[in-house]
Amino acid sequence: MMRWITAGESHGEALVGIIESVPAGLAITSADIEGALARRRTGYGRGARQKFEQDRVRLLSGVRHGRTLGSPIAIEVANSEWPKWRTVMSSDPVDPKDLMIDAGTGDEREVARNKRLTQPRPGHADLPGMLKYAHEDARNVLERSSARETAMRVALGEVARQFLRQVAGIEVLGHVVQVGQEAAPARQLTLGDADAVNASDVRCVDAATAARFRAEIDGAKRSGDTVGGVVEVVAFNVPAGLGTYTQWDQRLDGQLAQALMSIQAAKSVEIGDGLTQTQTRGSRAHDEILVDARAYRPTNHAGGLEGGMSNGEPLVARVGFKPISTVPHALRTIDLENRTAAKALHQRSDTCAVVPAAVIAEAMVALVLANAVTQMFGGTTVDRARTAMDSYVRETRARLQP
Repeated sequence: MMRWITAGESHGEALVGIIESVPAGLAITSADIEGALARRRTGYGRGARQKFEQDRVRLLSGVRHGRTLGSPIAIEVANSEWPKWRTVMSSDPVDPKDLMIDAGTGDEREVARNKRLTQPRPGHADLPGMLKYAHEDARNVLERSSARETAMRVALGEVARQFLRQVAGIEVLGHVVQVGQEAAPARQLTLGDADAVNASDVRCVDAATAARFRAEIDGAKRSGDTVGGVVEVVAFNVPAGLGTYTQWDQRLDGQLAQALMSIQAAKSVEIGDGLTQTQTRGSRAHDEILVDARAYRPTNHAGGLEGGMSNGEPLVARVGFKPISTVPHALRTIDLENRTAAKALHQRSDTCAVVPAAVIAEAMVALVLANAVTQMFGGTTVDRARTAMDSYVRETRARLQP
């Protein structure tokens, strides 16, 4: 099983992640991971923080001279703002007087950083987290619940992406299909769209739709508001049989749904034409299997998943994201210090995070699929895993030839 975990706070010294069961011989470098993180930082509607985040990556273990060793891989993503937060986020005790002064540059914002936050933001983890862990300062919650944590998911996801590419030839691509009320025309994404998607500041192939997405984001920003949307992730060249129908927690669709719903601000997951299928008669909802030179499907309503397993078609998952909860208007809340009505605290935020969410969703799909490939084909080295995979693919293809 390919397991992974992240640690770190939004304004802490660094984010740290560990992933294990990556076979030996996988080609991966810090530059590969930094490239993935750069894609996460970009996107129309992003806030000021992305302009100065550097996401400096260190591969701390498990990789030597650009190749994995088979041991756990540890990754660090440094926080370029750490000097400003060293006192506020210190792990060791600090003198309370140190929290009442600036950083020595006359920056009054430093004093504001040090203040206890007692007005939880609706839509965030602030209130339930403060109640659950008996915190009096919302910073103890928001620092870890922040979407900044997804930077490490993307870093680990790049390891998984390279594994899928080098072992199985699987490619994963995410794009934006809706921003607010504006939706893209239905179309089948292909691998040939990758360059256009990555070049678009809203990760949208269609220029007219991209312009409507930007206008929707601009409108939200002008009104001091935020806006959500929907991203779609497609995995290509996925072999049939990943996952299983034999146990509920090993179903691939269930694993994907859990992983995608775990992304901050995610509120819905759809596999294939899931919502449309609920309104369609069964005779038209399912993907028939036709036989010509080979068995094939003329449609992919199921999104590449049947009975908890991949079926050989492109895997398609959509994730709906709510508007960012840190709203400039400042929503009504309670001040837990004196239990009176108050305005929610406002931390710096984006207008729209749907564009980077597509990159984050890519990472989560890659991590789930990498684990599924590892469970099915094993292999302590990349070559052994690839050999097992190739043998299986040849066998299954032969069974589908008339």
